Formats: sequence, C-alpha cells, structure tokens
Amino acid sequence: QVQLVESGGGLVQPGGSLRLSCAASGFTFSSSAMRWYRQAPGKEREWVALITSTGAVTNYADSVKGRFTISRDNAKNTVYLQMNSLKLDATAVYYCNALLWKAYWGQGTQVTVSS
Repeated sequence: QVQLVESGGGLVQPGGSLRLSCAASGFTFSSSAMRWYRQAPGKEREWVALITSTGAVTNYADSVKGRFTISRDNAKNTVYLQMNSLKLDATAVYYCNALLWKAYWGQGTQVTVSS
C-alpha cells in the first residue's frame, strides 16, 4: 500500500533552517511528481512546493520562493524540503503528497518557528 512518512520537523528560531524528508513506498516513486503542503493552526492546508518525477522542474508558493528548496532522491524514494530563513508564519504541520489515482498524504511533521 502507498505510504508517505514525513520526518525532520521540530522547533527552530526565526531565521533558522530545517530539512524535512518524506520517505515513500508502495508506488513507482520515480514516475510521480511530489508536493509539499502545510497547515497552520486555524487555517486551511496550503500548497508549498512541487517537484516533477525527474526533479527537472520545481515550483513554489510565492510565500516561500527563494527560501525553500524541494528536491528528491529517486534511488532512496525520498523527497526533501529544505527550509531556510524561517519566519514565524512557517509554523505548521507539513505534509508530503503524491497525486496518483487519488491523493495520498503522510501523517505530517510539526514545524514550530519561535523565539
């Protein structure tokens, strides 16, 4: 069965960095575009970043462009989100997503930006 397992979240000060990972299994990862989303307290889930199956194309929400980098390692079936210059409003649960015959989500990893 399809599984997505996020890790790497935690508490970080404003201006700090974190690297999230999402380990995928149960589908042909190397053929699938992958996405990161996040959901802040009291807000709807929002799209953060996209990477195509080969990694050749990436796209970002305007709110994170220039500070976040999505990447993937198809040999490890893993997608990453490098987050730099974190702001307070980055506090959220971060989810990876695979849009296959339906949308699959991981359980999420909490990122808290606080001084």
